[in-house]
Amino acid sequence: MATNIGMMDSAYFVGRNEILTWINARLQLNLSRVEEASPGAVQCQLMDMTYPGVVPMHKVNFDAKSEYDMIQNYKVLQEVFNKLKIDKHIDVNKLVKSRPLDNLEFLQWLKRYCDSVNGGMMNENYNPKERRSKGGKERCPKGSHRSSKSLQANNLHNSGSGEGMGLNKSFGAKQGITGGLAAGANSSVEIEALTKEITDLKLSMDLLENERDFYFAKLRDIEILCQTPELENLPMAMAIKKILYATDAKEPVPAEAREILHESATEGETDGDNEPIND
Repeated sequence: MATNIGMMDSAYFVGRNEILTWINARLQLNLSRVEEASPGAVQCQLMDMTYPGVVPMHKVNFDAKSEYDMIQNYKVLQEVFNKLKIDKHIDVNKLVKSRPLDNLEFLQWLKRYCDSVNGGMMNENYNPKERRSKGGKERCPKGSHRSSKSLQANNLHNSGSGEGMGLNKSFGAKQGITGGLAAGANSSVEIEALTKEITDLKLSMDLLENERDFYFAKLRDIEILCQTPELENLPMAMAIKKILYATDAKEPVPAEAREILHESATEGETDGDNEPIND
């Protein structure tokens, strides 16, 4: 199974749109940005889909907004990884910051892992909405509680005498028109500001993706060069591949790569000393 995946693995070349389509299809969601998965609940349910019943869904908060609540979700995910003996580091501090690239890379890894377990096939017996109802808080539209109270208050007012209703009709109509105009103006300004923010975010994401693709292409060229038959066994090529294929950030990879070069240089000096001297 794909627990440790090197940075040059094809998993990390899966695009943002493909990742979102995969998540939305399997969990019946409507995510439009990878950073929407940063609270960690989506990752928990993807593992629940892959291993039904392993994730304690009642502990997963699908309404997590604060970093504290998000961290609790990732704790659940880490416990699942430990239970399944999945050796994958979860960089919670980066993921909860909702940075697109960090979340994309983790979701790319997760897709590869889930596909390696079930061969990329969907579990037809898995009901994502039903399972989701076992986690998080009871969700209702924002302001619905307040609207309910307002509706009750209006009903009580309207159930009064017809005289009272008549006295307030004119004032209420004027107040409604004035309030409607002010609310419309404010909404227009807010919509314009949000539209600009979305445009800026999309531009930043495109730039980040282009930069990532540029450097991945560079690394791929280096990998191909090091794999050519005439170079692949050279110490320098072996040292470079040691760095490229490292799967754990904690490994002392640069030191090991230098050791390969040092041993090669030492062997070369020894061979030179042993060469016979021709008179």
